[in-house]
Amino acid sequence: MIKPFFEVENKIVNRDILEVPFCCDLDKCKGACCTIESDYGAPLLPEEIALMEKSLPQALQYLPEEHRADIQANGFYEEKEGELVTRSINNRACVLVYFENGVAKCALEKAYFEKKVKFRKPISCHLFPIRISNVFGEVLRYEQFSECTHALKKGKEVNITVAEFCKDSLERKYNKRWYSKLIKLIQK
Repeated sequence: MIKPFFEVENKIVNRDILEVPFCCDLDKCKGACCTIESDYGAPLLPEEIALMEKSLPQALQYLPEEHRADIQANGFYEEKEGELVTRSINNRACVLVYFENGVAKCALEKAYFEKKVKFRKPISCHLFPIRISNVFGEVLRYEQFSECTHALKKGKEVNITVAEFCKDSLERKYNKRWYSKLIKLIQK
């Protein structure tokens, strides 16, 4: 019998993260993960709010005027059903999104890569397409979106899984030792 979940240092990991091929193809998806239609923006951790507030002044310069005006009027996050999430424009584009050559990208991350801020972006965004639920502890699962079909094809072409694609974000969230233990499961 194939186990659908594995445990890595008290974190439950769905087998799909270890097996599904995945590698973002921004040329094809155009950053769809930042513009998926939804009543909810990206999930935020309470401790990320202050880090984002500190980084926001440097990131604002990259945002379209509509997004800057919305942030000024309403802020960059909201609480929905007890969860902190980024705000979105028209229930679509994250309020922190700018467009470069038609591709949706994160203004916080641009400021980070230009060494203007120390905070990269919310961990939920960095981990995408991995989502974490808290059900008697953390449960990591691969969340499939139709907008990511190109990422599945590219993952097959370059032969990497969701776990391998998300190496940086998983190491950021847990640590290198944890990630190494996860990868050993793929090699079994």
